[in-house]
Amino acid sequence: MANSLNEFQTYSKEEAETVTTSSASFVKSLQTISSETTEYSKKSFEDGAAFLEKLLSAKSLESAIQIQSEYAKAVYEAFVAQSKKIAELYANLAKEAFKPVETLVAKVQSSKE
Repeated sequence: MANSLNEFQTYSKEEAETVTTSSASFVKSLQTISSETTEYSKKSFEDGAAFLEKLLSAKSLESAIQIQSEYAKAVYEAFVAQSKKIAELYANLAKEAFKPVETLVAKVQSSKE
């Protein structure tokens, strides 16, 4: 009986440590995603303001069209790059979130054998 109680306490302590570590990792990942999104938003706003200034200083219709085309291309490329970066961050977040579950399943499977 005492041996079972000690095993239970040890197991509980390990699981509590796992949850704490996992939670810290989860929060850190969310902060990284938030930071990346904030930085992208700031840069996007600044780029939009610079574009508008440049567009207003265009001397001809052809020049305005070229400025707008360059801006659209740059915005699209930046959006695709940011989307890939955020997708990778979310994939890492999911991996980190499921690590405790994987560990628990591995322990259960090893105890059955």
